[in-house]
Amino acid sequence: MYTIPLSTAMTIQDTTRRLRPQTISQDIDSFHGLQTVSTYNTTRADASTANLQQVYQAMLISQQTETEKLALYRAAADAARLAEWEFHNAVLAMKEAVRGQYGSDSDQAQAVGLKKKSDRKRPSRKRLVALAS
Repeated sequence: MYTIPLSTAMTIQDTTRRLRPQTISQDIDSFHGLQTVSTYNTTRADASTANLQQVYQAMLISQQTETEKLALYRAAADAARLAEWEFHNAVLAMKEAVRGQYGSDSDQAQAVGLKKKSDRKRPSRKRLVALAS
C-alpha cells in the first residue's frame, strides 16, 4: 500500500478565489447522491449529513443574497450613469448659453471652461519640403 506524505496530502486552499460553477455543480450532485445512501454514518462532524445540509442551505442563501445585491448594484450603477449623462448635458447646455449670452471672446466664457476666441492660435500653413532625389 502506498501512503501519501502529509506535506502533499494537505494542500492549502486559496479561499480568496471563487470555485468554478462546474465544481459546485459536481458537489451538489454528490450531496444529492449521498441522500440516497441510507447507511452513511461518520464520526467526522464536518462530513456529517446534518452539517452538509446546513452548509448547503447557507450556500444557497448566500448565493441568493449575492444575486439580489448584484441586481441592486447594477440598478444603482445604471442610475448613476444616467445622472452623469444628465449632468454632462446640462453643463454643455450652460456653456452654449454662456457663449450665446456673453460671446465667444468673453471672460465669462473662459470662467466656465471655454477657450476665448482670441486665445485660439490661427492655423499656419505647413510648407512642403521638396524631397531631394
